[in-house]
Amino acid sequence: MADILKAKFMEDMTEIISNMYRLGWDERNGGNVSYMLSEDMLALYSDSLKATRTFQTGFYTPSLSGKYFLVTGSGKYFRNVRREPEDCLGIIKIEEDGKRASLLWGYSGGGRCTSELPAHLMSHAARLEVDPENRVVMHCHPTNTLAMNYVHPLDEREVTRTLWQMCTECIVVFPDGVGVLPWMLCGTNSIGEATALKMKEFRAVIWGMHGIYCSGKTLDETFGLVETIEKAAQIYMLTAHLPRINTIKDEEMKSLAEFFGVEYRLDFLNL
Repeated sequence: MADILKAKFMEDMTEIISNMYRLGWDERNGGNVSYMLSEDMLALYSDSLKATRTFQTGFYTPSLSGKYFLVTGSGKYFRNVRREPEDCLGIIKIEEDGKRASLLWGYSGGGRCTSELPAHLMSHAARLEVDPENRVVMHCHPTNTLAMNYVHPLDEREVTRTLWQMCTECIVVFPDGVGVLPWMLCGTNSIGEATALKMKEFRAVIWGMHGIYCSGKTLDETFGLVETIEKAAQIYMLTAHLPRINTIKDEEMKSLAEFFGVEYRLDFLNL
């Protein structure tokens, strides 16, 4: 029987989560990750997968029926995931009714999915409408991105344009910009619905005074999206109080996007 703990998707998940903790993006149990797995990815480990309990997801997502997800657990500290993956992570399957999920592996201590599961699944459903290859949703609290919320207008055009100005690569890495939500109560369907609506337009959505949601095809791509936004926010926070002598001009950002052949938000530039 193949050891599911040695599966590439499991090793990748624990590695990414460990790096998120190391970088200070996920203090304590602050943050959550969900990774959509294919049947092919799980085929070698069928002996390890057995439905132990079924639970209500709290909303209806028929487009995700039959889908499998590797999900961080509620209240689980990210620093413990590498050492105790079977306790901190779980593999679930969305049932055919689109309202329930079955736990197939993990949460060995009797745990459950992150309280943000509704927001994750809603975002997966929204992103799959835009990009059928989307597999990852990642929520975390990057320090500088969060700090920027307190000193910069929470307007997605202005936030995006400021971040694009901070690093030459930014408009290439997230040409679709960054969505922004005001502060909302977390763990509710309301914030999940609002995030999913933004996810139809953006791969990254800032939760005002809370953190960020990002999505992508792979764990690396999604992590890299957070990483790039956080680096740009750090440069902004290091320089915002100083006189601006140089900047990347809007015409230069346009040239960058067109040179690299990415579809960008032209309406977010002052041209």
